[in-house]
Amino acid sequence: MKTIHLILLAISITACSNSDKKGIDTKSLNQEFSIYSSAVKDSFYVSVQLPENYYRDSTANYPTVYVLDANFHFPMLASVIKQYEKAEMLPPIILVGIGYKSLRQMDSLRVRDYMYPASLPSDEMNAVGGGKSFHDFIANQLVAYIDTNYNTQKNNRSLLGHSFGGYFSLYALLNQIDSSKSVFKNFASASPSLWYNDFYLNQLTDKLTNRNNRDTLNIFMAVGGLEDSTWNIAPVRELGNSILSADIKDIEFQYKVYSDLAHMDIATVTFTKALQAFYKQDK
Repeated sequence: MKTIHLILLAISITACSNSDKKGIDTKSLNQEFSIYSSAVKDSFYVSVQLPENYYRDSTANYPTVYVLDANFHFPMLASVIKQYEKAEMLPPIILVGIGYKSLRQMDSLRVRDYMYPASLPSDEMNAVGGGKSFHDFIANQLVAYIDTNYNTQKNNRSLLGHSFGGYFSLYALLNQIDSSKSVFKNFASASPSLWYNDFYLNQLTDKLTNRNNRDTLNIFMAVGGLEDSTWNIAPVRELGNSILSADIKDIEFQYKVYSDLAHMDIATVTFTKALQAFYKQDK
């Protein structure tokens, strides 16, 4: 079975429930709110972690990192980033988690939101192809909201995704190339579902090579060596080698196969190493 869902945990993770920033403690380093997407026609639950010294220097602006599947990944990644910031292994970062009302709801709706185009019968899943609408929500609504309400570096955003979210991270890159917009500078994709829609994302090499916008982009892709060799490892190797062999200017690209990691182990490692690669100049 090619479809791989996130494993539902017995411990549910509390989702954010405030309807807007009015209900947020504006001096807290950890904030939560919900936001209604007119593009998707549904609400998303957003978690924000601010740098340790955020309120001590009102003139400083920070890179912003957006992570998908936030109900699952945000708590772990937030802790790593906080400790790495203290140890000066990462610069201060604003972390934004895009999640759902509950972990169980996330497991269902991520198929609606992360995949584009609609699934083929060979995919053995039913995805409506809502990735474009979800991307419109992030690019046109959520990013503007975050930039308006927090001290962000508007030219230094990262997008992180795992599995179907890893697919969406690369789809967002493809969408960005086609629209000639610069929403994200950095893209991390952990164990992306590249088999989806007859390897739709394999067009990335040509798109990156021939793109009109020549802004420098950073791309970090990884897969676990204990994953399925046919449907997970081989497609990542194929796309990774294709991009590397194209030797594309203005692209900083690397991919990794972490030999002793399985599908559910790969995300936090990939995100951490990707952020260190993206922000090494800021260390």
